[in-house]
Amino acid sequence: MSRAVLSLGSNLGDRLGHLRSAVEAFAAELVAVSPVYETAAWGVTDQPDFLNAVLVVSSPDLDGWGWLRRGQAAEDAAGRVREQRWGPRTLDVDVVTVDGVTSDHPELLLPHPGTAERATVLVPWLDVEPDAVLPGRGPARDLLSALDTSGVRRRDDLELR
Repeated sequence: MSRAVLSLGSNLGDRLGHLRSAVEAFAAELVAVSPVYETAAWGVTDQPDFLNAVLVVSSPDLDGWGWLRRGQAAEDAAGRVREQRWGPRTLDVDVVTVDGVTSDHPELLLPHPGTAERATVLVPWLDVEPDAVLPGRGPARDLLSALDTSGVRRRDDLELR
């Protein structure tokens, strides 16, 4: 049995539809779905705002690699094109953490790099797991307390299910 936290983001096309397609792709494994948040792009900032959410998923059959491949399949189904690092995308599915495991494999870095500095991940994650802990970094709530959350806007008018 493995339990994973997945971060979702979309800023191209039908943003909410793309997030919903990811929820559907993981429907059989869903434990929790966060509310939707709207956030400004970072890294490459001259692009549309993102919709973000977090899924908690669980399966007896998947490990970190399985969650990664499933996320990539959901991205592909949404027409994701990888042209620019941190560029605009129809759907981004990041494996944030899997059972507290750490990995330094270049294709599967766990926990996902940068999570500790991303309110776009920590805010929705804490909605569904108030006691969340980022392996090797500590409680997500403590990490979030050091960040500016002013650009993370909850969108209660948008539902993923």
